Amino acid sequence: MAATGPRMALAALAALGATAAFTAPANAAPYGNGIEVSSEAHIAEDGTIHLFGAYHCTDPSPSGAVQIKATVVQDDVRLSIGAGDAVCDGARHEWAAHGTLRFTPGVHAGEALAEARLEEIHFGGGLLPRSIDTVAQDSHPVMVVDHR
Repeated sequence: MAATGPRMALAALAALGATAAFTAPANAAPYGNGIEVSSEAHIAEDGTIHLFGAYHCTDPSPSGAVQIKATVVQDDVRLSIGAGDAVCDGARHEWAAHGTLRFTPGVHAGEALAEARLEEIHFGGGLLPRSIDTVAQDSHPVMVVDHR
């Protein structure tokens, strides 16, 4: 029996509704994972910006690795910095992210938005990731202090 247009549309809407109902919101921290970013960021004399914070996470899936990503947003500038791999043993760990402002000179002293995320990267057998899931995130205003 062939499905009519209205029935197909209704089935598609039902599938979308079910997906929305069973998908965790982006700021959720499943399985007790969490990350936070400190209330200050610092620009060093050499033009490097530093963000700090803490995180805790559980073991990733066997096909994944967990990394920390930090971002500073100020005016019309968005600077993303990787903070490396996370140690997911359930304990609280400090993290630090450092990035150069050489190619992003628009970041300056003053208020900015800082974002930090724990991202679980799943590999599918090749060098490129199969998928990336955010397992914890934090975002709030920070004060950028310029030491130049």
